[in-house]
Amino acid sequence: MTDEEIRAAVAADVPAVKAVIDAAYHHYIERIGVVPQPMQADHAANVAAGKVFVTGDPVIGLVVLERHDDHLYLDNIAVHPEAHGRGVGRRLLQFVDARARALGLPEVRLYTNAMMWENQKIYPKFGYEVVERRVDGPYDRIHYRKRLDRPD
Repeated sequence: MTDEEIRAAVAADVPAVKAVIDAAYHHYIERIGVVPQPMQADHAANVAAGKVFVTGDPVIGLVVLERHDDHLYLDNIAVHPEAHGRGVGRRLLQFVDARARALGLPEVRLYTNAMMWENQKIYPKFGYEVVERRVDGPYDRIHYRKRLDRPD
């Protein structure tokens, strides 16, 4: 597999999925004051459920997706810090759009922690618009959506 290909994760990928997520999110612990939710996810269950798609050999990036009746939920996107600047995130976001379209879904939804301000600069560049800001327990989240009937 090249760094360009994206495939469904398999059980053997679970340690790499955890490693990429931990590397991508660890620096946020101090900033937001809690462990980011993606670091606490049940990665094995997500892989077994067919929700995780990875790229790279070894894995350098991934997305976790959930299909809903009216949208595709982007639960997580993570790129290993050593792979930043290589277009991995862009390719993963393009994959998410293509996946939603293939499933016949009109939009993609996601949220990010309000303290992860880097993400607030990235998502609008890819066609996402802010829907709301909401506090869920210890997490202050900004919710986004991308309507796929509009050009990027």
